[in-house]
Amino acid sequence: MNKKIALTGIKPTGLPHIGNYFGMYKPALELAKDYDTRYFIADYHGLNSIKDPKIIKELTYEVAATWLAMGLNPEKSILYKQSAVCGTFELTILLMAFTSKGLMNRAHAYKAKVAENTEASRDPDDGVNMGLFTYPALMAADILQFDSDVIPVGQDQKQHLEMTIDIAQIINHNYGKELLKIPAALIRESTGSVIGLDGRKMSKSYNNTIPLFLPEKKLRKLLMKIVTNSQTVDEPKDPDKCNIFALYKLFADIQQQAEMRKKYLAGGMGWGNAKQELFEIMNETITPIRSKYENLIKNKDYIDEVLREGAEKAKEIVSRKLSFLREELGLQ
Repeated sequence: MNKKIALTGIKPTGLPHIGNYFGMYKPALELAKDYDTRYFIADYHGLNSIKDPKIIKELTYEVAATWLAMGLNPEKSILYKQSAVCGTFELTILLMAFTSKGLMNRAHAYKAKVAENTEASRDPDDGVNMGLFTYPALMAADILQFDSDVIPVGQDQKQHLEMTIDIAQIINHNYGKELLKIPAALIRESTGSVIGLDGRKMSKSYNNTIPLFLPEKKLRKLLMKIVTNSQTVDEPKDPDKCNIFALYKLFADIQQQAEMRKKYLAGGMGWGNAKQELFEIMNETITPIRSKYENLIKNKDYIDEVLREGAEKAKEIVSRKLSFLREELGLQ
């Protein structure tokens, strides 16, 4: 029995932080147990904002090395660069013939840019390139080319998939048959917002992130900056209102969490001690991933080979889909 297909893509925007690890990478990789998984590096999407060829190339290597360091098995899953599969862009043009401008106008990324420009008294489309404006069409091609069954998304990303479904349904309705499989959203289990150093949601825009591959000494130094209240060592502390404990729970098992909770409630543990315990359990998880990443990023020939093989597999699948669609649409 064939497994259902799950697709995950990520733009090359820099090394991941702890929030990315728990919010996206880890759950996406766990899908490989039950699904036929495909992972792609969305370098063409990245080109909308990154114009330096050296930077986008290096960022692409970093994303590939991150996936592999976290356990992606290229023998069992497909890992490829978006730009290496030309059929994706042919399919994008095909989809655009059925995609209204009004649908593109409603895309969150475009609306946010227009709102930002309006607030600053600039032309609404200032800084908007066609890559940004037609982003949903390319994203739909990424998904529909594989007959993807499920797309893992967070609650705040559902619109992306809904627009893909809209486009696919328009085409299917026009031809009176299912030419494109309608994908389903696989809503990621919410771990809640991963807390940053200052207690807000961990985000690069807040400058409060904990980089995943930070060297051990730098990691410890950074964790010591976590914002806490002014309670003394002897005072009992509420673990459920503590930034340190919120992060600790992500790495600890049930027993470790219970033991740490007792220490909080008993009093006698200072914030420095709590941060040290967080560092130790976090570093225990991160060290093997960090080590693998450091070795992989030095071996770009291996990464190139993995991406090349992944692209070949992806191209074969996409080529079959395009041949089918050309025939059905009277283009072949």
